[in-house]
Parts: sequence; C-alpha cells; structure tokens
Amino acid sequence: MKSSLVAVSAAVVVATLVTGLKDRAALQERFGLGSAGKPAPELMMMGRIKPEVPAGNSEFNVQLVADKIEAITSPSPSAPDTSDSDAVAPQPAAPQPAVPQTVAQPAPVTPPIASAPPVPQQAAAPPPAVDESALRYFASRGDKVRLQAEISRLQALYPNWVPPADPLAVPQNGDKQLEAMWQLYSDGRYAELRKAVADRQAADAGWQPPADLLDRLDVAEGRARLVNASDLKQYATVVDIAAATPSLLTCSEIDVLWRVAEAFIQTERAQRGQDAYAYILKNCTNPAERQATVEKASTLLAYQPMQALLALERPAADGSKEFDAIRDNLARRFMAEGDDDPNLAIAPDYIARLEKLAETEGLASDALLLGWYQLRRNNDADAEKWFRAARAKQDSAAASQGLALALIARKAPEEAEDVMFRWRADSDDATATYLAATANLMALQPPADLAEDVLHRIAIEVIARKYVPTAQQFGWYARSLNQFQTAARWFETALAWKPDDEPSAYGLVITREQLSDRKGVLDLQRAWAGRSSRITNLEDTSSLSPNAVTPPPGKGALAAQQPAQSTQRPQTEPLPAERRVILQPGSEVVVRAARPAMDTVTVPRGPRQTRGCSTTIDAGQLKPADALSRGWCLMDINRPMEAISAFEAALQSPARKVREDAAYGQSLAYLRAGLSGNAAVAATKAPQNRQRAAELQVSILADRALAAFDAGRYRETLIYLDQRAQLQQERIDLMVLRGYCYLNLKMYGDATRIFEAAAATGSRDAARGLADVRNVTHPDTNN
Repeated sequence: MKSSLVAVSAAVVVATLVTGLKDRAALQERFGLGSAGKPAPELMMMGRIKPEVPAGNSEFNVQLVADKIEAITSPSPSAPDTSDSDAVAPQPAAPQPAVPQTVAQPAPVTPPIASAPPVPQQAAAPPPAVDESALRYFASRGDKVRLQAEISRLQALYPNWVPPADPLAVPQNGDKQLEAMWQLYSDGRYAELRKAVADRQAADAGWQPPADLLDRLDVAEGRARLVNASDLKQYATVVDIAAATPSLLTCSEIDVLWRVAEAFIQTERAQRGQDAYAYILKNCTNPAERQATVEKASTLLAYQPMQALLALERPAADGSKEFDAIRDNLARRFMAEGDDDPNLAIAPDYIARLEKLAETEGLASDALLLGWYQLRRNNDADAEKWFRAARAKQDSAAASQGLALALIARKAPEEAEDVMFRWRADSDDATATYLAATANLMALQPPADLAEDVLHRIAIEVIARKYVPTAQQFGWYARSLNQFQTAARWFETALAWKPDDEPSAYGLVITREQLSDRKGVLDLQRAWAGRSSRITNLEDTSSLSPNAVTPPPGKGALAAQQPAQSTQRPQTEPLPAERRVILQPGSEVVVRAARPAMDTVTVPRGPRQTRGCSTTIDAGQLKPADALSRGWCLMDINRPMEAISAFEAALQSPARKVREDAAYGQSLAYLRAGLSGNAAVAATKAPQNRQRAAELQVSILADRALAAFDAGRYRETLIYLDQRAQLQQERIDLMVLRGYCYLNLKMYGDATRIFEAAAATGSRDAARGLADVRNVTHPDTNN
C-alpha cells in the first residue's frame, strides 16, 4: 500500500512542477519582471519545459522505483530495533523552494505553457549531459520525497533522460567533499558552501562544481536577500531581486509572492501589487495560503481593489464560499475604510453583516465602526444609536467623542458637553469636540439653565485652551444677563487671542457704547475702519438695552445695518428672576433663563490614525516594549497568530509590567485563534492580577465549552459551563448552549427549563430551542 502511494506521489510531483513553471512564466510576463531582450535564466529546480514533449518517460517504471525506495528505507529484519525515523532521516529546516513536501491529491498532468516560443527539434541532436549529483546525494541519504522530486525534475528538464533502473545502486559516498557541500546546502549554510566550492577549485583547478548545485545556491541566496530586504522595508530592492530571480515567483514560494506584492504597493505600484495577489488566487490551490493572501491584501489594498480579488473566490465543497471564515473581519476592515472616507460607499451586505455582529457578539469596536460610518454620512440618528451601544459596552474616548458629535448635530449640546468632559484631554480631537460642545451649549436660545459647576468648568477650559468661539459666546451670555462689564472682559479676551475676530469686536463696541465708554468706541471704530461697516457706522444702541422695545422691521439704523449673522438680538421681555454664579476668578455675573440666539459651532472629525503594523517584520528584532505595542496593534487588525510572536518577544523584557501585559495579550491572541490550551499556558508565563486572571479563566472555559459541544461531548460541555458559572454569570448564548446539551442528553425537563428562562429575555435561539424540545417530546402535536 505504501509503495502505491509513493508512486502516485511521484507522478503528482511532475504535475506540480510543470504547473509551477507555468505559474512563473505567467507572473513574470504580467508583472514585467525581467527584460524582454534578456535570455531567460535556468530555473533552480525545474529548468525549462518544452510544450511539445510530454513530461515523463514511458520506459521508466515509477512503481518499481517506488518499491525499491520503500524496500531500502524500511527497517531491516536483522535489526528490528532500528526505528523508521533513523532509517529515513528527514532533512533539516533548510528551504527546498520548488519541491512540494505534501500533495493533497493526484492531479492530471496538463501540457505546460512555455514562456517563449518552442525551439524546433533537430533530427540528430546528441543526448544532453544530465547532472545526477543531486539524485546521487538524495539516494545516499535515503530521502524518498526529495529523490522522487529530483527524478521528476530531471524528467521534466530532459524528456529523453532515462533514470537509473535502480537509483539506490548509484555509487554512494563517491565524492565525500561534494556530499559535504550538498549537506551545507540542505542546512542553509550558503556562505560556508561558497567557501567550500572556492577552496576546492583553488586546490583542484580541474574540478567544476555541479551546475545544478550552483543554480540552487544562486536561487537560495536570492531568496535570503529578498526576505532580508523585505524585513528591512527596502521594497525597491525586493522588486529588483524578484526580477533577477524569476524562478522564485511560483506557488511553491508563496511567502516570496506576498513580499513582492507588498513591495509593489509600498513603491506606489498598487496595480502591480493587486496583480500579484490576483495571480496567487488564480493559480495557487492551497486553501490556507489563499485565505492568508486575502487577509494580507486587505491590510494593504483599498476597498475597490479588494472587491476585484474577492471576485476570484472559489466555491467550497459544502456549497459555502471559500472566504466565509474571514468575511466578518473583512467587513470590519472595509467599514473602517469607510469611516475614513465619507465618499466611499460600502456594499450593504458588509454593513448588514457588521450590524449583526454588533448585536450578537456585543463588541464595542463593532458598534464604533458603525457609528463613525453613519456619522460621516450625516445619518445622525443611526450614529447616535451605535455610539450609545458602544458606550454601554465600554465607555471610551472614541465612543464619547462620536456620541458628542451626533448630539451636537441633533442640537443637544448640553448632553454632549457632559459626555465629553471626562475625555476632554484624551486627544486633540477629543479636546476640539469638547470645546465645540461648549460653544454650542452657550449659544442655545433660549439659554440652558446650567448649574454653577458646569459654567465654572467650561470657563476654566476655555481660558486654558484660549478657545475664541466659546469666549465670544460667554460675552454674549453675560450681555443677555445685563452684565456689561463681564461681557466686555470676555470680548476683550477673545480679541486678545484672535485680533481679527469681527463678531467679538462688534460685541465689544456695542457693550462699550452701552457703558458710555465713548473713547473705547471710537478706538474700535478707527481700528476696524474699512473692515466692518457695522462697527464703523455704529450709531444708536438704545435698542440693545436690556428692557428696550424692538423697533419695527425696516426702522432704525441698527436694523438696517446689522447683517444676518449678528449674534445680538434686542431684548423684548423684562428680565426674569436672577441668580448669582462665578464664571471666572474675581468676576460675578447674573445668569437668567433668556439669552440671544447664536450660530452653532461644529468640529469635523479628524482622520483615523493608521497604526504601524500592517507590514511584515520580525518581532524578535524589536525592543520588548515596541514588540508589546506591535502585538496589541496586530490584535486590533485581527492578526492573532502574528500577535502571538510579538507578545513572545515582549516576554523577554526585564520590566515586570511589560511581561504581565505580554502574557495577558498572548493569552487573548491564542483565544482569538481558537487555541484555548495554549491560552492557558500563556497566562502562566507572568503573574496576572486577580481581575485579568478571572477574565482569562472565564474566556478559556467558554472556549473549551464550545469546542466540547462541537465535538459532541455534551457532559464535558456542562462541566466547563458549570465551572465558568462559578466565576461569572452565564450569558444568554451559553444558557442556550446548556439547553442544547440537556436536549442531546435527553434531559428534556432541564432543557425546557433553561430554554424558557433564556426565551424570556427575548432570545430567538432559546425560542428555537423550545420548539426543538417540543418536536422531540410531542412530535404528533407539532405536526
């Protein structure tokens, strides 16, 4: 049986190698890597394939070779204690670029596509000299996989070549020095191999290294240089190396293709990068690699190019879509891009998917994405809904800022000021939002009945930030309270911060007029001559006195001269009851329940800050603190497997706090990746405080319960749920899970009790569970 499988694998390797050549030619032609006038280099592992000659050789018995390999590598009857792992020593972790190590299933061999027109065959061409040194080395090592791949490679290179009838009869250890060179190549010690070749050539002028060995070495060194340049973000060098080494551009070198695609994008050739990712999705078949390709592309390409790549999705065997497992994260990624660009229209399917996630999973981050998306499109009611949902889950600066902006748009600045006060110093955006809320709050008409502490804290912040709009509003506020001295001081303060603020200057001139400060009025009129007609031509301010009656429309100089944007309205009603409050140190004003109408002040949301972890780097090269920051950044963009490595590097820190955070982050990353066992181990790498330890334990138990349920181990699921319930109240979804455990264990009474309790909260899943119990216990009634 093993012999048959080995033989089939040998045939499949031929097809894979031919397809790899076809891949390389297509990619080299599409990306323009290499010069049209430059002869194509020899391929490292596959050579050239001529389309008119089928791969393989009818005289070579693959089954016979496989049987011989199986026989020689099986344990000897005379040495029963020798293990198979000793008989077939696998090679070290050195890369073997074009030799597939595993094959999912046999595939038919199709005629290869050559990258250049076929060369006409000559009638009596001498047989080519075939370099069998690699074949000899792999045979001597008993490496079945690489021996089969080498036979297939040579057959593809030289269709007329006939492999030895017994490849294991090839003289072993005929050249100890050459065998040592092959060992250096297998170990990835390329510099030592170069030196060994040079030393032998210096000692033996007539010796020439095998061409195959040199070709392999050139490509391996090219790969190492390309990876190093990519890690150092030398993207132009990455493209140059790829152009010089086209044999790396195949599906067997998927990491190289990813790095080349990233290099194109980082060198402002996004279309080339998109083509590289599209090439992988069109030609490569490994499901995990295809999914990883889409994930990597989504961090570098914009929304529209990603839709073109997703159109290359293949249907899964069960009828689902190939990328369904990552579609939730793609929806989050696209919505984040929509948050940054108000002109970008995200497909309704993604919006609906994220709304469902926000409702079922209850993550504050999902609600935030929806809130910002709607706010950027002036859908203030929907934005407010999602920001409130986010704050209910986790009160954060981002959620509060978004809610405050939605409230300002809804003309509810009093609540906006209260929401943002706690976060006013969190960032420049948060500060701007808070100050905008204060300006709009002070501009309400009729004025809000504000508490003394609210007025005081607003005044302190305005003075500390030197925020002109709210300072001006304070001036009008004091005027509406008949406190002209205080109003003048606020207008003067606003002008000191911004000398060209015409509304503040106008408020100051009319206030000085009412205070009978004629000199002050003339000074302002001279200063603003030619810049403001309403200041220069100020005549009568009697209509601005607190108890004056508004003249009829069209009468009076002020009515004719005052533009529509004026922030002062004549008083038409007597002053109501007053109360005394302190607005600033040493100043006392009267606050009342009526005040002039004001223009509202809005603040745009600044662009989201892009965090620097979208590129691929070795976290081990970072300082522990930087590795910790990178780990959290990778968690934010949902790349938990890379985050695990970053947190591992951070665990090397001498600082206890960094180690604690790294162990905590690594546990969360493992949980997100579905590896609860690893998460439990990671949590022990550094001591955790009681809150974090409990949080991790709750999450690990929930993850284990879900895994046990999926595996049909219902009693084990109940044990995990009981352990979790001792630490935290059971969520509704876990109650439903418990109900289905009872149902599967035929404990119908317990199942009914759990489903009824959960259904009382409005859970649809629980209602379906009740229906399932009835279908089992009373099938006739339900029919």
